[in-house]
Amino acid sequence: MFKKITNGCVAVVQRFLPDAFLFAVILTFIVLLLGIFVTGQGLTDMIGHWNNGFWELLGFSMQMVLVLVTGNAMATAPVFKKGLGKLASIPKKPTQAIYLVTLVGIIACWINWGFGLIIGALFAKEIAKKVKGVDYRLLIASAYSGFLVWHGGFSGSIPLKLASGGDKLANETMNAVTEAIPTTETIFSPLNIFIVVAILIIIPLINRAMHPKKEDTISIDPELLEQEAKEELTATKAMTPAEKMENSRVFTILLSIMGVMAIVLYFKDNGFKLTLNFVNFIFLFVGIILHGTPKRYIEAVFNAVKGTSGIVLQFPFYAGIMGMMKGINPETGKCLAGVISNGFVSISNQTTLPVFSFLSAGIVNFFVPSGGGQWAVQAPIMMPAGLDLQVSAAKTAMAISWGDAWTNMIQPFWALPALGIAGLNARDIMGFCVMDLLIGGLIIVAGFLIF
Repeated sequence: MFKKITNGCVAVVQRFLPDAFLFAVILTFIVLLLGIFVTGQGLTDMIGHWNNGFWELLGFSMQMVLVLVTGNAMATAPVFKKGLGKLASIPKKPTQAIYLVTLVGIIACWINWGFGLIIGALFAKEIAKKVKGVDYRLLIASAYSGFLVWHGGFSGSIPLKLASGGDKLANETMNAVTEAIPTTETIFSPLNIFIVVAILIIIPLINRAMHPKKEDTISIDPELLEQEAKEELTATKAMTPAEKMENSRVFTILLSIMGVMAIVLYFKDNGFKLTLNFVNFIFLFVGIILHGTPKRYIEAVFNAVKGTSGIVLQFPFYAGIMGMMKGINPETGKCLAGVISNGFVSISNQTTLPVFSFLSAGIVNFFVPSGGGQWAVQAPIMMPAGLDLQVSAAKTAMAISWGDAWTNMIQPFWALPALGIAGLNARDIMGFCVMDLLIGGLIIVAGFLIF
């Protein structure tokens, strides 16, 4: 029965889910029409919001491009490939491979979402070379399913915002939160630990159970995953002075010393607080060190850049969607994201508010797939509502956090780096991710009702 449901989801998604770019375009039109009819704004108003928001994610887009490029370039270094290869040799059966990839993806994303997103996909690719008969689509979907826990981990943007405190937090929450809330009440709370541990135990089992029968399995030829670029050996005496510099380890050594010193100083000053920029910094310099010469690293980056087209093309459209979701009608004070949030608040009580906050955040996240953007539109509504209903600020905020992470399972926005590494389309993995969405949602709701 379970495999039949899974096969049905996969078949429906394969048949009807368009390319990730067209998906973003369709969402654009949906939000445009909803904004006109729900908030009472005109076509020109909504297009203005779309235009104003269109380039708001430029900085973030570059960060995501670098996550993919530096992570991929690092993984193609011989030493790193050998290490991943040894780890990938542990599972012997397809179901064992799916289970291990899911575990690694969840743990890595809990540590840091940028790190987990890339490492999970790279590890899945490496396993595809080692384990015969494993479904490649499910491997990548399993790696991506770890992203379900990112807001409950060390890099969760909303818990970190609460821990920072200050006037900015008070303004964002309409003075519902005026003091910093420590991570002991959010990331390390019994509620959050229950959800993370339950996901860590159950989702790998779910993914393993989804592995198709032999006749339905879609594997990939391991040779197609091997890097085509090969190191060219050139006699030193035949090199020009410029080529000698490009193939010299001296520049790599000097640059690496600076990079390692910067990393050590960062950890000394900030502890284990990993930002996306710093994760990219680590990936960059580890890659430079492992490749040995500037020439080899340049070639690795060149090959890695090929998979970034989806990010470059689609992120501006999602920024435009966010602009329309947040765009306020000056006469009524309504915005589309606010209408959705207020609708759930109106039917909530002390017991159900966290659950409805979670559900509303999941809906809003479908159109505003950014933790910071979602917090900006939901915190001024949900946090005061929680205060009025005597729900702790930490619990309400974590409900928003988990809702933001939950629908990422069927939102291609965050899957783009993993898809770029894997060479797949969103429709290849999203059918499997539907099951993770449903089971993960039940786990999260159960956590909020129990605690």
